[in-house]
Amino acid sequence: MRIVVTVKDVPDISGARQLGADGRLVRDDGDSTLNELDENAVQAAVDLRAATGGEVVVLSIGPSQAVSAVRRALQLGADRGVLVSDETLAGLDAPATGVALAAAIAADGGADLVLCGMSATDGMTSVVPGALAAALGVPAVTLAAALEVTDGRVMVRRELADVTERVEVDLPAVVSVSDQVNEPAVPGFKAILGARKKPVERLDAAALAPGLAALGLAAADLTARTRVVDTHLRPPRTDQVLVDDDGTAGATLAAWLVDRHLV
Repeated sequence: MRIVVTVKDVPDISGARQLGADGRLVRDDGDSTLNELDENAVQAAVDLRAATGGEVVVLSIGPSQAVSAVRRALQLGADRGVLVSDETLAGLDAPATGVALAAAIAADGGADLVLCGMSATDGMTSVVPGALAAALGVPAVTLAAALEVTDGRVMVRRELADVTERVEVDLPAVVSVSDQVNEPAVPGFKAILGARKKPVERLDAAALAPGLAALGLAAADLTARTRVVDTHLRPPRTDQVLVDDDGTAGATLAAWLVDRHLV
């Protein structure tokens, strides 16, 4: 079974972030990493491979620096990586990203199962898995808390607010996994060294499908379903209360909460 895991290179959530004049995230400082929620998808793929055999391929679309995120996924146990890096694809919105990922999967030989993280920490849209499934023309099941593959079907358990769902669909399919599905393993020294020898193929838009570059920022007014109209810096907070703890800070905090009917 061929399992493709889509991953994203995102800014470190602990760092400062801002949008440029074109509405794109400023990423010049190189402070980026593998999207934390994608690690659950990679681990789920590695676990399925152990149970069913096959290959785990990591796929990412992003700038050249995104290769570090792909390498991180290889350290977690994926077999090989594919990075689509092309400036004409810069600025893809979530639906267009689904189309581009589908083209990349087709160019790489297809997939029996595509796994995605539940969201990306830089956008938090959770739209891409559904858009990808639509572009591939296959079923989509989102927010899987558990999954298994048997006899050409994938069985998924979803834990919602007040109900547990069990969903079963034929392969091929796209499944996004929640952070409940597993606890990603921490790669050891041997895995880190071994990942350096695993292949990472680099593709551009021309290698995927004709007209794919028209999805990028240059044609956003014509093709994008979402666009950034304006941006503003978050205003500084003016309601902060700073207290020097002279031994009475606890009582001061309690009084502040009581005055505002918060306790």
